[in-house]
Amino acid sequence: LIAAYLPGRIKAVMKHPMLNATKFWALAHLLANGALADMLLFGGFLAWAVADRISVKRRAARPTPSLPASKLNDVIAVVLGLVIYVAFIKWLHVRWIGVVPFP
Repeated sequence: LIAAYLPGRIKAVMKHPMLNATKFWALAHLLANGALADMLLFGGFLAWAVADRISVKRRAARPTPSLPASKLNDVIAVVLGLVIYVAFIKWLHVRWIGVVPFP
């Protein structure tokens, strides 16, 4: 998710890291939850992310300023992403969502 905002190899390879993160998040929640409401919510996010990725691929690319990609940006994206992930799993998910992710 962080890689969407930093020019680097991750962003160049993944093209749209934000949509990939949304697809991964939705799929993980679909596998973990089986209630109808969960299936509709996370299935809707997954369908939107897939449809948006197809739409983005078909659109003409907008000109964007080319910023220098650096390995440091990739390291920052991975480290910051892992820190946020661990914080969310350990503390924030239960506080904000009210569900313990790994009981």
